[in-house]
Amino acid sequence: MSDLHPLLAHRWSPSILDPEHTLDRADLETLLTAARWAPSSGNSQPWSFLVTVRGGPGHQALLGTLTRGNRAWVPQASAVLLGIAQTAPDPDNPEQWQQIGLHAEYALGLSVAQLTVQATSMGLVVHQFAGFDRAAAATEFAVPAHHRPVIGVAIGRHGPVEDADPALRQKEARPRVRKPMEEFVFSGSWGTPW
Repeated sequence: MSDLHPLLAHRWSPSILDPEHTLDRADLETLLTAARWAPSSGNSQPWSFLVTVRGGPGHQALLGTLTRGNRAWVPQASAVLLGIAQTAPDPDNPEQWQQIGLHAEYALGLSVAQLTVQATSMGLVVHQFAGFDRAAAATEFAVPAHHRPVIGVAIGRHGPVEDADPALRQKEARPRVRKPMEEFVFSGSWGTPW
């Protein structure tokens, strides 16, 4: 990974977060601006974010939608975002859907990726998670029917490992691994090594 940019090489998704760390509005605006400038089909920007800050409005409601495994660590995050994609035509603007098509979740992913790189540059960590009740979150936060909660985004600072739950410490101690390129990069046809 020596040629990989350090912001990418050192990015990771810890589950041990500092429960004392706070994010101010300016830092959150910087992160959301990074997400805002992500590319999208026809510049449609078919993503939205519901922002909750630990102890602030909506935070407990969002935590209430978490699956059991995420309840152990997500509450320690300084902020938790709900990434939402427009997945159907807007009843007030149905022609816009031709630009968005089936790419909304891809575009949301790009925006979260940019937010993640920006967070890394600011000394923050981001841990995305899918373990939450999407229907409950949509109801709780009055998400319009043509939008769908897709991903949770926990943001904060890496916390003290020695104070963490043993199960989280064990999870964090696992080596970071990725599939070898020959398993996912092909040439000419599927399965042909590049």
